[in-house]
Amino acid sequence: MAVLLHRLGHSAYRHRKLVLGVWLFVLAALITCVSVFGGKLDDRFSVPGTESQRALDSLSKTLPEASGASAQIVFTAPEGHRITDAPYTAAIARALAEAKKAPQVGDVLDPRTSGAVSADRTTAIVQVQYPVQVAEVRTSSVDAIEDAARGAEKDGLRTSVGGSVFGSKGVHVGPSEIIGVAVALLVLVVTFGSLLAAGMALLPALIGVAVGLAGLLALAPAVSISSTAVTLALMLGLAVGIDYVLFILSRHRQQLARGTDPKESVALAVGTAGSAVVFAGTTVIIALAALSVIGIPFLTTMGLGAAGAVLIAVLAAITLVPAVAGFAGTRLAPKPGSRAARRAADAEGSTGRTTLGTRWTKWVIAKPLLTVLAVAGILVTLTLPALDLRLALPDNGSAPHASTERRAYDTISDKFGPGFNGPLLVLAETNDGTAAASSQAGAQVAQKLRTLKDVEAVLPPQPTGDPTQSVITVLPASGPDSVRTDRLVRDIREAAPEIRGTTGASVAVTGTTAVNIDVSNRLSDSLLPFVAIVVGLSLLLLMIVFRSLVIPVKAAVGFLLSVGASLGLVVAVFQWGWLADVLDVPHSGPVVSFLPIILIGVLFGLAMDYEVFLVSGMREEWAHTGRARQSVVDGARHSVRVVTAAALIMFTVFAGFFPLDDSLIKPIAFALAVGVAIDAFAVRMTLVPAVLALAGRGAWWLPAWLDRILPDLDVEGSSLQKAAPADRKEPELVS
Repeated sequence: MAVLLHRLGHSAYRHRKLVLGVWLFVLAALITCVSVFGGKLDDRFSVPGTESQRALDSLSKTLPEASGASAQIVFTAPEGHRITDAPYTAAIARALAEAKKAPQVGDVLDPRTSGAVSADRTTAIVQVQYPVQVAEVRTSSVDAIEDAARGAEKDGLRTSVGGSVFGSKGVHVGPSEIIGVAVALLVLVVTFGSLLAAGMALLPALIGVAVGLAGLLALAPAVSISSTAVTLALMLGLAVGIDYVLFILSRHRQQLARGTDPKESVALAVGTAGSAVVFAGTTVIIALAALSVIGIPFLTTMGLGAAGAVLIAVLAAITLVPAVAGFAGTRLAPKPGSRAARRAADAEGSTGRTTLGTRWTKWVIAKPLLTVLAVAGILVTLTLPALDLRLALPDNGSAPHASTERRAYDTISDKFGPGFNGPLLVLAETNDGTAAASSQAGAQVAQKLRTLKDVEAVLPPQPTGDPTQSVITVLPASGPDSVRTDRLVRDIREAAPEIRGTTGASVAVTGTTAVNIDVSNRLSDSLLPFVAIVVGLSLLLLMIVFRSLVIPVKAAVGFLLSVGASLGLVVAVFQWGWLADVLDVPHSGPVVSFLPIILIGVLFGLAMDYEVFLVSGMREEWAHTGRARQSVVDGARHSVRVVTAAALIMFTVFAGFFPLDDSLIKPIAFALAVGVAIDAFAVRMTLVPAVLALAGRGAWWLPAWLDRILPDLDVEGSSLQKAAPADRKEPELVS
């Protein structure tokens, strides 16, 4: 692989104008496709093959209003008044009439006929039903509903609008993300000691992100792509894109400082550091693509979209970086006597000075057992809250307090009970084809459902376009993300055989709440197998790369500690509510159900990334000197500074998405930011050197028979370094 990448670096440097032109042409073509054919993003959660999804698909044909999107207009009378007073009923009637005129609206239910009036007669709800899914509801329709609600405020009513039409806000680039990129640029300037080098590091990363994002959006007309998938692709593409460019460009500048010819230097950098980039990127891609085996469409597109963004970032790093470096030529070399030149010399160990990374490593391995126990103890302590991890998909209860959907959600919970925000739909089907038989069976099913635990109310059966069907709305006594609601869904399903035996009707639980519960349960069941696959893959890959047994086991354990500590912090903040006010977390409750799998997939690749860059230098020193303890110190000197900069950049990029008022993106950004910080600084830079120092020569041992059968990937580019031509000091003319 190293030889192939070396040739690619040579070719990209030589044909730099063509390479840059191809990337810009592809970007322009994709942007044109998005502007001409751009489709809508689809934020539906579905679980093919489950009872809830099959029933929902059936209802989409026989009763589209029940399976489609919905909105709720909540009216609250002034203090001391009742919503049933004449002026307010007239205002609600006018709002109801306006809502019926909104585009795409299928039906609007008057609270006087639907019974959606609170027991204290202070609040009423107008239910708006759409025959289409959330993704197909136009913004103009939601705006019309909100305008209808605001019209009633002139009569003194307080209004808010909620319902499933309010979902993820989608891709958003605002001040916090721009600040994150600005901080990343600052870190690059400090790392390189050159504004030119920092800018040239950022340029390929930004072009790669733009291509990846435009490519994903261009697929929207043909593939269901969620707004969360787009934001995750942007987040990951930006973070790994800058990091991968940093690794290659920093190696290139170190070689330029030694006087290496620019063309040969960039080819060597792509062949060595680029090999590690390809390896690390491949692990991220494999882990994210593996999300497709879970069988949940929105998670499949999320994983494949993010994997595509990482793939583009890798391609940009190994092709655009040498091309851009070709335009700069020797100007990227640190000036003699500059701080950057001294740092490059320090990294080579030619100055005799002790770098900060070297001092840190010496301090860590001075008492390695104490270091291992202290770091492991802290990370295990941080992991403890993860034992209470509960998973669910967010709803409007997770929205910002000031939003209209959150106000509607809280008012409904307070006045009608939490179950009103998460009703269950029970589809009853009979073999008798007459409407009368179906109606009778539906009434009997409703009577049975009223006897179940945690049922607040059961509404009368509603007929559908199929005479054998009826739909019964069940209002739980608990909220949609409650464990009790999950248990109620299981109780109804367990009671289905008995209900069929006594009423002759088969029942299926569906609706948004039931689908979300099924999604969360599917993800919970997939979590441990996914962890086992990822950990097994890490053991195999690192064994191949480092020809060692200790290093893969240590890396896998460190990875599990990083994931556990990150999930523990997520549970403490987002589920328990610790520091929620300080961090502006609007709601404490179950963790986003797909967060653990996303965290594991992303953190796995990043952990392998840092592991390769740190340990490869140590292995190289061990191969040259045979001194186990000293090789840990000397090897860390080469890479600690670059890995520190990479981790800081990735942390700031992820943290830049945390301020978003998006209940899906906010916890993911938090988990990835703290996960990167923990894995880079606590595990890779502290725990890894201490374990290697403890293991001594045994850290690099591999049975001879296993060494013979394992392939040699040469991720470190050792074959190139052995066969590299003599450094040439003549600078190449820059075209």
